[in-house]
Amino acid sequence: MKKYIWKALLSLLVAVTAISCQKEGDMTMVSESVTPASLTAQNTNVVLSKQSISDTVATFSWTKADFGYQAGVLYTIEVDKKGNNFANPKSVPVGTFAADAAPKKAFNGLDFNNVLLALNLPTGVASQVELRVKSEVSTLGTVQSPAVSIAPVYSAPVTITATPFALVSYLYVPGAYQGWNPANADSLVSLTSNGIYEGVIEFTPGNLGFKVLTKKSWGPPEYGRGATAGSIAVGGGDLSAPNAGTLKVTVDLNANTIAFSRHSWGIIGTSTAGGWTTDTDMKYNNGTQTWSITTTLTPGVFKFRLNDDWGVNLGGSNGTLTAGGGDIAVTIGGTYKIELNTTANTYTLTKL
Repeated sequence: MKKYIWKALLSLLVAVTAISCQKEGDMTMVSESVTPASLTAQNTNVVLSKQSISDTVATFSWTKADFGYQAGVLYTIEVDKKGNNFANPKSVPVGTFAADAAPKKAFNGLDFNNVLLALNLPTGVASQVELRVKSEVSTLGTVQSPAVSIAPVYSAPVTITATPFALVSYLYVPGAYQGWNPANADSLVSLTSNGIYEGVIEFTPGNLGFKVLTKKSWGPPEYGRGATAGSIAVGGGDLSAPNAGTLKVTVDLNANTIAFSRHSWGIIGTSTAGGWTTDTDMKYNNGTQTWSITTTLTPGVFKFRLNDDWGVNLGGSNGTLTAGGGDIAVTIGGTYKIELNTTANTYTLTKL
């Protein structure tokens, strides 16, 4: 008796699948009328700024797509420049929603700005972008008909006007080490404009005083010495590095604090002037965030290391570096320009 009941249920499942879907080549289309999602933008003019990074700046809601049968629907928001016909959209996976949940997606300022920058939109300029919701269901399959595909469906596009901002921001550090000239002062960078800035500055002996500016010219706001050690304040007196040398400077404008730490990369090895005994220091470029040196190398090997210590060192070959990697070979002596990128863990060795 159980055998006959099982066969009956299996036949019913196959019949329902046959009614619901109709195979066309490699794609199974749902024969019932499919209703795509309908998208709505809460705000059609989004102007972004560094001050709105953590705020909710754009919210999108939509009706659920109906594929003609009960199914878990996976939603993705696609964003592209208006008129680009979603040829190369930025996709933002949203996921699925419970049966009683209303689908929506809220973006904070940082996330939505990143989406817009990924489209190569100009910063500080209003541009029109289109958004749509992609709805898709998981693969179907039965005992007699293995997994088949159902084409995703898309909502009608919604157009909004959006103004992104340049995510990276800078502070400038004129001081005695470079003649107190804001125009060519070293900079501190905040990669996410979160108010925390870092940079590397080489302070020379007897020239430790400096100020922190928000632009490459004198004038308010100018940050100087605060009331307590390690603090900064607008209009305060000259700040001072704790010692000469190459230092990482960290300024937190949220807490109005400043901190210093030794931070110097150099080369060491049989190819260098100091052999395996003394590092040859490199120069940091705040603009490119790379280290470089032009020096004489002899046939042999060398490595990169931080703060004249083997605790952090880089080695490798063919322009690629790894922590604690092998010695870098120099086969021909001469004058070389060496560049080090500690973010990408790469180097270049150019014979001059």
